[in-house]
Amino acid sequence: MWDIWDWTLCWRVDFVLASNVSQRKRRRKSPSWRTIYKEGQDVSSSLQSSSRHPVTPSDRGSQSQVLSAGTAACIADLVTFPLDTAKVRLQIQGETAATGAAKGIRYRGVFGTISTMVRTEGPRSLYNGLVAGLQRQMAFASIRIGLYDSVKSFYTRGKDNPNVGIRILAGCTTGALAVSVAQPTDVVKVRFQAQTKLQGVSRRYSGTMQAYRQIFQHEGLRGLWKGTLPNITRNALVNCTELVSYDLIKEAILKHKLMSDNLPCHFVSAFGAGFITTVIASPVDVVKTRYMNSPPGQYRSSLNCAWTMMTKEGPTAFYKGFVPSFLRLGSWNVVMFVSFEQLKRAMMMSRSRVEATT
Repeated sequence: MWDIWDWTLCWRVDFVLASNVSQRKRRRKSPSWRTIYKEGQDVSSSLQSSSRHPVTPSDRGSQSQVLSAGTAACIADLVTFPLDTAKVRLQIQGETAATGAAKGIRYRGVFGTISTMVRTEGPRSLYNGLVAGLQRQMAFASIRIGLYDSVKSFYTRGKDNPNVGIRILAGCTTGALAVSVAQPTDVVKVRFQAQTKLQGVSRRYSGTMQAYRQIFQHEGLRGLWKGTLPNITRNALVNCTELVSYDLIKEAILKHKLMSDNLPCHFVSAFGAGFITTVIASPVDVVKTRYMNSPPGQYRSSLNCAWTMMTKEGPTAFYKGFVPSFLRLGSWNVVMFVSFEQLKRAMMMSRSRVEATT
């Protein structure tokens, strides 16, 4: 009798304990209606915010490319700016009669020009206009190089392996857009580089911001955008030749497995692109430099500037400063493209690490 009672009592206790455990499990698994409502609100709000401001991987990639291009161009300008200043001095030589202490100065060759500037004006003269140059690269290279792949993808509607025509069209588009935005910085940079620091020679500008103000006050908005047409022509040529030739040379090297996609490949591609670009764009570059540096009234237009050069100095005037142009553009391309590829790769790796941790 007691055995039956004990067994019955134990069975009831076990049943009650098991039911309590199952209820606790159900409570743990089944959230309350308040929790369900709150989680639903969170999900719907997150979906709404993502639909309003979608951020795709391609968007993040294009942003990193724009930043990488601007930063790499500034690094390249810091390294090659003396060559650019020497190129400008050689290009404007003989344009106007020298006055004062500048009468006895004659520039011969790129390294002769650099040594003459250091001897007569000091080493700081090699970096005249550097501030405007860095401003130009952040506005200019970010657009013309950073947006090149995005514009190329836009024209091909996302297809791979675009033809040469599409690449040229993308280069023209980003080059023209970049000039339209950054032209005032280019005008100030060229004028500072052409300005000599000699006794008896008056200086046109004393500072970068003062130069912007003075050009606007004396020449208006047209002064800040002076030479836009030859600059658009020049940079459309430069951008097409530079980016397309870099693309094609790099693809040919990788296709024939001459090198892997690393620093030596980027160096060779950039150097080849620099030489091809200098040959094609040098005449337009000389006209652009002379026209932007000229005082009001000297030339009626960029075409008049080119015609005056042809009639007074002959066709060789269009290739004045070719060696410094090639040294500058070749070295600039090498530093810029190598830095750009490394920065782009580093940003993509850091972004992938961040996305992997989140």
